[in-house]
Order: sequence, then structure tokens, then C-alpha cells
Amino acid sequence: MSVGVLVVDDSATMRGLIAAALRRDPEIEVLGFANDPIEAREQIKKLNPDVVTLDVEMPHMNGLEFLEKIMRLRPMPVVMVSTLTQAGAEVTIAALELGAVECIGKPHGGATPSEAFKDLAEKVKAAARARVKPYSGPVAPVERSSDYRAAKDLILAIGSSTGGVEALMTVLANFPETCPPTVITQHMPATFTKSFAARLDRICGAHVAEAHDGARLLPGHVYVAPGGDYHLEVVGTTHPACRLREADPVNGHRPSVDVLFESVARLHRPATGVILTGMGRDGAQGLLTLRNGGARTLGQDEASCVVYGMPKAAFEIGAVEKQVPLARMGPTILNICSASAEAQRSV
Repeated sequence: MSVGVLVVDDSATMRGLIAAALRRDPEIEVLGFANDPIEAREQIKKLNPDVVTLDVEMPHMNGLEFLEKIMRLRPMPVVMVSTLTQAGAEVTIAALELGAVECIGKPHGGATPSEAFKDLAEKVKAAARARVKPYSGPVAPVERSSDYRAAKDLILAIGSSTGGVEALMTVLANFPETCPPTVITQHMPATFTKSFAARLDRICGAHVAEAHDGARLLPGHVYVAPGGDYHLEVVGTTHPACRLREADPVNGHRPSVDVLFESVARLHRPATGVILTGMGRDGAQGLLTLRNGGARTLGQDEASCVVYGMPKAAFEIGAVEKQVPLARMGPTILNICSASAEAQRSV
């Protein structure tokens, strides 16, 4: 059964390029087009699409306003199509927070439409399988313990993909300023990760920033892998630090969750690995390596995942010690990373 898509963009040229990219996949049917949110609302009622691709900037009502109305009143899978600019990145992160399943950048800097939209069909098909919930308001910081202490020398590594913006915001909202050094790989276009890290920093008790090469891992700091050209690794035994390494994609991704997890496993020091919602298998093998090396490992449970792909793959090969609902993931992570032996035994 094909996936029916409504393409919403105020540019006729862009609508044509998006439709052409989608029509190359025989499992996708482009049901129709809309050039603004008013027309899109009528087309959604008429066509009942499985997925909507939505431009961020449109006349009459911007994409964010329209998306919020969709996610409150008629939740459905939405893939945001954004310009790869700083302003576009910030709006796209806000869209993902509202409940958009995925984002993809428009052609830029000499990139051809086929290059820019090479992953669009797969993202649309993944979105069609996503569990979409009504938007219930922004993620806010929660009350955090002021006396939390992480286990000595422990490193926390987290991997996520589709649905990961909401998941990571939910998890990190629990983190105090004394959380363990935390490294994160989230599959995301290059221009978006800096804005995402800044958004996380506003709701997290710890300091969150995009990772840079050579940054030493410190308690109370969270390092987000920059998208695009590098894999994020952790290196160094006495003073662990971030390393950004140029290399081919792994599992189709750069940065790759597997690369991050494998690097943490090589340190042979206390560690916790967590795999959250996402499409595909990236991170499963690396999480197994971590667990086999003595690390504690958690996976998001199926019911709370937007896409139960990466956590499922990890669970099926025995990499996940415990499956946890997203609502409890933050406290559970802090519990098993705690310096308190009693807390660790209680998990």
C-alpha cells in the first residue's frame, strides 16, 4: 500500500522538485499540492494524506503556526522542509518540538535537488509509520535535585534519530548541573545541531553545546555531535575529550551512533549507553559492545517511541539491559549513573 503525501510550499518550483523526488519511489503517491496553510487545510480534509511535507515559511500563516494547529487538532505525520540557514534551523527545531516527525533541508550552496532530497522518500515513509501524538505544550525544566552526584569517571552516551528532538528534550529537562559528562549523537542536518544544542541548554540544568574537537568531557556538560561532516568520538583515558573525525558514513549516517558508542567502549571506564527513538539500526551494535564491556544500557520502549527502529534493533540483539518509557527515561538514567550504590541496586 502506497504512502499518500500532500506537498505544501509557496514555491511552485519547490513543489515540483519535492514531488519529483517523491515520485521516484514506487511506494509513494503524491496526492496533491497546496501553496499556503489555508489551502493546505482544505486539501488535508479532502485528500486525507498519510504524510504532509510542510514549508517553514509561507504566506497568510507561517509553517509553525499551521503545524501547531495540526498537531493540536488533527495530529498527523509532518516532514518539515527548511532552508539551511541559521534562522531556518531555529524554526525547524521549534517545528520538531511541536511534533513534526522529520526535517530536511532545501537545496543550497550548489547542491542539486537530487542531492538535497536524496533521503526525502525514506523520511516520508518512516514518518508514515510514526506514532504521532497531540501536542500538549512545550517541554519545560522539571524540579531537579540540588545534591545529585554522578558516579566517578562515568561517561553517559546517548543516541537518537527520528523523534529524537522531543525525546532528548524530555530526557535532558531532568538533568541537574551535576550530571555526568554526556555525549549525544542525534541524526540531524549540519546547520541544525547548533540551534538544537542551544535549545537543550535552555531547559537543562547542565551546560549543553555543540561538540568541538578537543573539548574535554566535564561533569555538568552535555556535548551534541555536529551534523554533517564528522563522527563524534570520545578519546583519551586520563582526560577524555571529544574528537571529530572525518570518515565515511556508518549505517548511512555521519555522525553515527555506533561510532560514538564504540569509542566510549574502548575507554574501558564506567559508562552508561542509551538508545532512543529512531529509524534503522544505527547504535545497536555499539550499544552491545558497551554492554559486553560492563556498561549499563537502556533503550526507549516501543510504546513511547515515534519510530521503534533503533531501540528495537538494539533490544533484539541483547544490547538493551532495560527498556524504559520516555517519561521515566531521564530519572532512570540519573539513577543508574548516580554515585549512590543503593540507587544503582534499585534499578
